[in-house]
Amino acid sequence: MHRFVPGLILVGLASVASGASGAAIDSRQQAFAHPQQLVDIGGRRLNLYCSGAGSVTVVFDAPSSEAGWSWHAVQPEVAKRTRACVYDRAGLGFSDPSPLPGTSANAVADLHALLAQAGIAPPYVMVGSSYGANNVQLYAYRYPDEVKGLVLVDAPHDDETDRLDKVSQGKLKKAMAPMDAFMRQCAQAGQRGWSLGAEGFVNCTGGTGELYGRELAAARLATMTRPAYWQALVSQMDGVDASAEQLKAARRSYGDLPMVLLVRGISPYAVPGQPQSALNNATEAEHLAMQKELAAYSTRSSVRVVPGAGHVIQDFKPDAVVRAVDDVLGQLGR
Repeated sequence: MHRFVPGLILVGLASVASGASGAAIDSRQQAFAHPQQLVDIGGRRLNLYCSGAGSVTVVFDAPSSEAGWSWHAVQPEVAKRTRACVYDRAGLGFSDPSPLPGTSANAVADLHALLAQAGIAPPYVMVGSSYGANNVQLYAYRYPDEVKGLVLVDAPHDDETDRLDKVSQGKLKKAMAPMDAFMRQCAQAGQRGWSLGAEGFVNCTGGTGELYGRELAAARLATMTRPAYWQALVSQMDGVDASAEQLKAARRSYGDLPMVLLVRGISPYAVPGQPQSALNNATEAEHLAMQKELAAYSTRSSVRVVPGAGHVIQDFKPDAVVRAVDDVLGQLGR
């Protein structure tokens, strides 16, 4: 889990970002509200949804607490140009849980097995948001012949927590502690089993808001009543340091791999309705500096700040993600 930006809290904030009508939302999201292709990767199944056709497949990996439906406003648009696939990591969405720790290395191994078993051959352009951005980077390092482009959506930096804590004069880790405790309380309750009407369930899940239509909102919340969901989330939280080390150990140049990095334009630390403080501005400047450092691993990269978008950029500005994917595909001549 991206420790200093808890995924569930951000999803709750992001869920008020869409003002589209319920009918239009339901129509676009229908395919994401139920399992599509449940692929056996060795005694357990992962949910995969692909549409579109093309010589390059775009593969999406979601933030820590979310399933493939995080891309409901992006994947259909990309599928108009080429094949586009979303999947649910183990224990999330409609996928079976895994007995293995929730680390990036295990997520990458699962995704590699999933694509092979489903017959989704490379080349791939991989798109990852937050925790998912770590996963797709590690995938590109482990399987460089398969990945021909990357889109990183507000990706964590390997040393982000320590660096942002330093620039915030120690306030970041102080703020993280109660948020981490809150998430673990939610997880403890969830592992005992939630009911939809239980006290605290909305606070822990973000509720429905306006981001999801009726059908997908119901499906999403139903998966969050299952103990397996919370077990997977806790496993990701416990594995966050190991995941960061796995990526750091793999770090090297991507060469001239086409890569676009999208960066939030709205700070998750800002107080709504109030000007950003000097300290907050410094924190966001450091975040942007770290994005530029990630971009430097490729000679064909660009960094784009997305105005009006929070951490989960695909919730706020899905068109910005679609444009980034289109640009990478264009660089590949596709």
